[in-house]
Amino acid sequence: MFNPLHRAKKPFLISLLLLSILTVGILWGRLSNHGFSENARFEKYAEEIFREEVSSSTLNLHYSLAYPKKQGITSEKATLGTICTDMESVYQQYRTREETLQSFSYSRLSKKNQLTLDTLLLYCHTQRSLKDHDLLEEVLGPSLGIQAQLPVLLAEYPFYTNRDISDYLNLLCDVPSYFESILAFEQKKADAGTFMSDATLDRILKQCRAFIQDPSSNYMLEIFAEKLQEYGKISDSEQELLCRKHQEILLNKVIPAYQNLISGLEALRGRGKSSRGLAHYEGGKEYYLYLLHSRVGSFTPVERMEKRLTSQLMQDSRQLSLMLKEQPSLLTKLKEGIRFRLSDPDDMLQALQKDICSDFPSLKKVSYQLKYVHSSMKNFLSPAFYLTPPMDTGSPNIIYLNQKQSATSMELFTLLGHEGFPGHLYQLVTFGRTGPSHIRYLLDWGGCTEGWATYAESMAYHYAAAYIDDPAAADLAHISWLNRSISLCMYSLLDIGIHYRGWSQAQAAAFLAVFGITKEETVSEIYQYIVETPTNYLRYYWGYLNFADLRSACEKRAGDDFDLKKFHEIILQIGSVPFPVMEKYLIAEYE
Repeated sequence: MFNPLHRAKKPFLISLLLLSILTVGILWGRLSNHGFSENARFEKYAEEIFREEVSSSTLNLHYSLAYPKKQGITSEKATLGTICTDMESVYQQYRTREETLQSFSYSRLSKKNQLTLDTLLLYCHTQRSLKDHDLLEEVLGPSLGIQAQLPVLLAEYPFYTNRDISDYLNLLCDVPSYFESILAFEQKKADAGTFMSDATLDRILKQCRAFIQDPSSNYMLEIFAEKLQEYGKISDSEQELLCRKHQEILLNKVIPAYQNLISGLEALRGRGKSSRGLAHYEGGKEYYLYLLHSRVGSFTPVERMEKRLTSQLMQDSRQLSLMLKEQPSLLTKLKEGIRFRLSDPDDMLQALQKDICSDFPSLKKVSYQLKYVHSSMKNFLSPAFYLTPPMDTGSPNIIYLNQKQSATSMELFTLLGHEGFPGHLYQLVTFGRTGPSHIRYLLDWGGCTEGWATYAESMAYHYAAAYIDDPAAADLAHISWLNRSISLCMYSLLDIGIHYRGWSQAQAAAFLAVFGITKEETVSEIYQYIVETPTNYLRYYWGYLNFADLRSACEKRAGDDFDLKKFHEIILQIGSVPFPVMEKYLIAEYE
């Protein structure tokens, strides 16, 4: 770069330059006293971390930014990245980041930057705590594994430019090498004695085989053609050529990659232990605590968690029993089915947007789409999920419904409360409109996001009463939520029992029997699911309890001045953070 300081200057010009430097220096000093320079320095560093993290894979980048070039981020070739098997360099990176973050003068940062700093520090510290336990991590899984999510993420890969189409095709070509890195990681796990059980292996293989069972009519072919047509910037002949190329890549790259994954995993059969919780592995309890910290965002001691969960379970169970004792007809009505006036998902989302206005801040001009899970993936995906939009566009906001999962009209209504309003969609869009630091979008604390959505779901049960055709509508809605709360609480306690206490399936069965769940097949399915997804239920329910308890604490502090809408507004502006950070900034508003 050409540097003007290398040019010779006349004395007069040098004097003017020195004066200019002096003036700027004085101004800079004054601004520094107000923390401006420290804020600028911190924001620059936070952006550096964001750019490093978001560029780790093309999928990560594209789902985060629709137009990365506008942010000055470019990539040479689309890649899915690899599964890292040498974690020491990763830990060193977090150690370096933590040290740099600690170098900033906290008092000179704005409140917004203090919040980001607190979140980043706890994130780096938490990631470093994984050390020596990384081989207990699992990227595959029947419910939440990458082999299940990847087809959906690729199928939904949005096209904003012609480059996005070529990137998408290159990503498909990269699936074989990506799966090879997964197999290398699984081989390392097998050598260390932490490979999955044969029961889990069978469930994963069944899912992989379902995806490739009819290659010539794979759903990705149909979706790609539809997306090209919707893109509307290339001719019909070019679309035809691209569709042929896409089919060729799918048949010669993606399908064989899944076949190789199946073969590679099959070769490791018998190398894992029988289905059991993390407590049965060396370092398993410590790894479970890491998951509670990193995925749930909770740093509450396990014993206190158990006590709080047990208390809630007893409270809800007593209330449920009392309601049924006082109104026996409620049970009959529940068995016969609640008559719910709304049945169309779009109508439900419209109704929810109106219903939440008295309790939540207004959210205007928000668009969304409802889509349905493809038939080939119905058996393996959740009842519904929200696909987050890129941070630089804020759209599209897509809610997926799985028609395979049977749900009553009221259950669908509350499910849409969880995924839509005032749940995930509402939470993300509202937070996005506060203009947060880019790095905040990448720091997803599951307990905060899923806990909020479950809290929103509990509110949706309250709103549902308005659409129940029955004089006891409010009681029917409330007892339905109690039933849901009891189930989630019960499974959360099971999660701790299995993974931290080392419960066997027999012990889990004894616990479930107290709640009338005795069918062997059902008990086995519940046990297996929790074994495969440690802390998953806690993200939802322990997260929910944190918000419920924070609400109670703030109500107590504010007394008659408590404003529920304001309480929700503060939480939404704080965004997704670990619960110690959430509590710090929320309670501060009520001091």
